[in-house]
Amino acid sequence: MDINTILFDLDGTLIDTAPDLAYALNILLSENGLEKKLYNDIKPLVSFGGKALVSMGFDCDEAHPEFSKRHQRLLEIYTDNIDKHSVTFPDIDALIMLIKKRGLFWGIVTNKPENLTQLLLNKLDIKPDVVVCGNTLKYNKPHPAPLLYACAQLAVKPKSCLFIGDDKNDMIAGKNAGIKTVAVAYGYGKVEQDWGYDFLVNTVKELEKWIL
Repeated sequence: MDINTILFDLDGTLIDTAPDLAYALNILLSENGLEKKLYNDIKPLVSFGGKALVSMGFDCDEAHPEFSKRHQRLLEIYTDNIDKHSVTFPDIDALIMLIKKRGLFWGIVTNKPENLTQLLLNKLDIKPDVVVCGNTLKYNKPHPAPLLYACAQLAVKPKSCLFIGDDKNDMIAGKNAGIKTVAVAYGYGKVEQDWGYDFLVNTVKELEKWIL
């Protein structure tokens, strides 16, 4: 494959944000007099966003009269602690350096809101060539629009890109955008064959094969 652009999902692929999201949820639960949840029970839901965490923590859905208030408070706690424990996954920093050395473009396509995404990237001093967030466009993943928008911003063709993610929605978005996809087994989702990915890796180091 002739690849000139590497696009990443954010949470669970590029940055390990689960510890801080789990921290925020457990602070919220404590504020409401509830027992904290186990980290391993929270981690698989991180890719689904804050609302999924509130639903799990309080065993309620969005119809609950307190849901919106709880979700807003979760985001407040998370914002204040966004880089308390979050770090890039092992070998990601070296991979990004290699991408730059090879003269390739790289970017992030995430469903995370822009304010939180940019805050986190600034805190960790990460500077992609393009960033597309959950509220950048009308649609977000699994719709292909965010990926196609990233390609347009970089003036590259989808067929020359690779999209790396840890969730089924990443793979669906990539396929529908005409972009080859890589599912990572080190992320938050348990990779299943029905995700329709093109490639599967267990470690970040395995991603180097498309760059070298």
